[in-house]
Amino acid sequence: MPETITTFTGPERYQLLVDAVTDYAIIMLDSDGFITSWNSGAERVNGYLPVEIIGQHFSRFFTSEDQALGLPARMLAEARSKGRYESEGWRLRKDGTKFWALGVVHAVNDHSGRLVGFAKITRDITERREAQIALAQAQKMDALGRLTGGVAHDFNNLLMIVTGHILIIKKLLAGNPKGLRAAEAIELVARRGKALTRQLLTFSKRQSPNPVVVNLHEGIEEIRTMLTGSIGGLSKLVTTIMPDVWPVEVDLSELELALVNLTLNARDAMREGGIITITAENVHLRREVDPRDGLEGEFVALTVADTGCGISEDILPKVFDPFFTTKQTDKGSGLGLPQVQGFAHQAGGTVTIASEVGKGTRVTIYLPRARSAAPSSAADQESTEMMHGTVLLVEDNPEVAAASEALLEQLGYRVHMVAEPRVALQAVEENKFDLVLSDIVMAGPLDGLGLARAIRERHPDLPIILATGYSNAAKEAAAEFAVLRKPYQLADLSRVVSLKCGRGRNRAIP
Repeated sequence: MPETITTFTGPERYQLLVDAVTDYAIIMLDSDGFITSWNSGAERVNGYLPVEIIGQHFSRFFTSEDQALGLPARMLAEARSKGRYESEGWRLRKDGTKFWALGVVHAVNDHSGRLVGFAKITRDITERREAQIALAQAQKMDALGRLTGGVAHDFNNLLMIVTGHILIIKKLLAGNPKGLRAAEAIELVARRGKALTRQLLTFSKRQSPNPVVVNLHEGIEEIRTMLTGSIGGLSKLVTTIMPDVWPVEVDLSELELALVNLTLNARDAMREGGIITITAENVHLRREVDPRDGLEGEFVALTVADTGCGISEDILPKVFDPFFTTKQTDKGSGLGLPQVQGFAHQAGGTVTIASEVGKGTRVTIYLPRARSAAPSSAADQESTEMMHGTVLLVEDNPEVAAASEALLEQLGYRVHMVAEPRVALQAVEENKFDLVLSDIVMAGPLDGLGLARAIRERHPDLPIILATGYSNAAKEAAAEFAVLRKPYQLADLSRVVSLKCGRGRNRAIP
């Protein structure tokens, strides 16, 4: 039998072509915007069957906000006058969900030039838009990281000068209460400056975590004075740490920063004063009954609660977004709660927030239980013992060198200062030192890391500590040497020096 050949008329051929296009919604409208034809792509994108939508006005695909602004009518008017209108925006599916659409409306005229309707072509580009937003966010964070990395070193050096001398100033003012309060205010501001720099470095992925096992009783008590001083006289700080609370393994600096951020947020939410409560208790999370990021097991719930103004339901989902803030621009960076969230996730936990307008806010950080015990107070006390000997201090900033020298002398060391790595190498060959403390970032062909490697090659038993306000090389250096983050205080320096030169000399630096 001869093969049967099917032929199609012009309209049938057109309909087959249009229905074969499933990635695009192709819709014909009459001159008033009512739908006259509907292809399979439109059914896939918008969710309507032809019998449900033909004869309806195309404005039903627009959000109520766009309809109130008269966008559908404006699209047709511009397509009528210019022949074409293109736009992007949120559109609605049959089930009420939104998608990001790229739409083009073309005017359709007959042979005499009379308008007979419109052809509307729409594509769902939600995934592409999300990818663009993610790329833009990554580029923004990279730009922030580059900026922060460039500024952090110099800024932390300035803070190092302040924190390095404040201990001496406080001792000199021991009998002067007013002067001592002024010195403590300077110390608090320096801590906040350090915290802000760490926030920026953390969000720009320029700060590596340094986890240690922490006893929350001792960890919170150590910063209680700073927290109390930061909230002012109108508010009261109450801490309730359960006696049997488990140890947690976290970056101690990030934990302290998270508590500072939450405490300051609580203070700002209580303009007339109130009560800030910090609690810590053991909890057992079960995945099947607890939705917290699918976590399961033994956790410590660390909560900061206030009696402030609370957060409205429409704002609450946004509070962990970087740079989002409800404070005045000169009072809030929008980095506090994102830092808390980043810290919690970095530690293997999560964070939740609950708030009621007029009654207050509760932020709870869930941290996994550490399987090893935290160091005892006695072990910590060993690191504050006076040391003896001579330190080679390598620092090209004279003011920072003077501040570091003052701290080393407080530990009982004699200090020999040089400003260049080449001079330091010569000094090591000509003198006997008990410790080398060197900055990482220095001008010239040899930086602090290169100096440390050269000294170790020639004198493998000589303890070496590197210090930096910020440096890309610090990540590499931390794998080989002890690294101090500027601005460091006497306790930080004492702990690292004790581990490198004292009884814990062969232990890794936490």
